[in-house]
Amino acid sequence: MQYRTLGRTGVQVSSLVLGAMNFGAIGRTTQDEATAIVDAALEGGVNLIDTADMYGQGESEEMVGKAIAGRRDDIVLATKANMPMGDERNHRGSSRRWLVTALDNSLRRLGVDHVDLYQIHRWDPRTSDEETLSALTDLQRAGKIRYFGSSTFPAYRIVQAQWAARDNHLSRYVTEQPSYSILQRGIEAHVLPVTQEYGLGVLAWSPLASGWLSGAIRQGREIATSRSTIMPQRFDLTVPANRARLDAVEKLAKVADEAGLTMIQLALGFVTAHPAVTSAIIGPRTLDHLHAQLAAADTVLSADLLDAIDEIVAPGVDLAAHEKFDTPPALLDPSLRRR
Repeated sequence: MQYRTLGRTGVQVSSLVLGAMNFGAIGRTTQDEATAIVDAALEGGVNLIDTADMYGQGESEEMVGKAIAGRRDDIVLATKANMPMGDERNHRGSSRRWLVTALDNSLRRLGVDHVDLYQIHRWDPRTSDEETLSALTDLQRAGKIRYFGSSTFPAYRIVQAQWAARDNHLSRYVTEQPSYSILQRGIEAHVLPVTQEYGLGVLAWSPLASGWLSGAIRQGREIATSRSTIMPQRFDLTVPANRARLDAVEKLAKVADEAGLTMIQLALGFVTAHPAVTSAIIGPRTLDHLHAQLAAADTVLSADLLDAIDEIVAPGVDLAAHEKFDTPPALLDPSLRRR
């Protein structure tokens, strides 16, 4: 396992992060299975676990809490808030009112008195940066969180938040958690230059592109991954973007084979090779998945391999741009771009 410094915090974290989104109903993972995955990940050198309140509406946090009981101090623990937690309209977002409550709920479910990294799951256009940063700064001063970060923020919002922290003498976001993979490279053009400029740690989610880069999806095979049953439209080969992804996967598989690597090693090695990226978040649903992903922990891709990947998917290009999660709201809601 490789270890990197998380932004400018001085905290050393593993280059692979255990993501717990699949713990519970989402991944059909039992508590015993989740605990076994945590045990094996820690044994493999992983020291950062990432979850969120909305994963299974709290179920993932509860399972993580039980799995880490008795060894909290050896783990860098991260969770997130902002996404809806039920139907109540104020049980979501980035207001002080909700974040204070949401963090207390997360701490209770995790069975801890603080988290190391508290992340705002998505930018909330209804809430000012000053409101959110002020609440997070107070929670930090209260000892309930050590650091805080953003997740899937557009580049310009990352910059605005840094300015708001400076102008209002508040603590700042020290990490960003964006989606990044060989097939979705758009953040190389805007987000990653910004995180480098401001010294933010980067924890990249979906490095296997929802299973496209797991090795299970190939030409002529039936697509039967767990993610394809949940989001079939993302794997419908009548969609041009999905055809482009499959074509790229076939070319990447040849590159991996010639290099003596698995697709997973190629995919994770690519993400962790970028100098702006601290770690790649893996989200195993089974122990077999975890072991296949841990096998990439020490993978270092040569310049020739990285050049070959660039020939297949150009730098800064998203093969499925419509699946971006940091799109400005006005591009998604016509009412926000009409007078």
